[in-house]
Amino acid sequence: MNTTLAAEINRLSPAEKILLVEEIWDQVAASTGNLPVPEAHKAELDRRLAADAGDAGRPWAEIRAELLRR
Repeated sequence: MNTTLAAEINRLSPAEKILLVEEIWDQVAASTGNLPVPEAHKAELDRRLAADAGDAGRPWAEIRAELLRR
């Protein structure tokens, strides 16, 4: 990275740095369309979806009652 650019970034407040990162991310996303997803990430997503497929969850009333008993 350009040292002048790094120095300018270091002068920004944390909030300004976050805004800068958001702006950069928006530009990257807009300019590249679909970013490639590594095969390892796809495999991890598939693993998580498969693990979650059989879990229908629990009704809110049941969870609420359990929490209120504590």
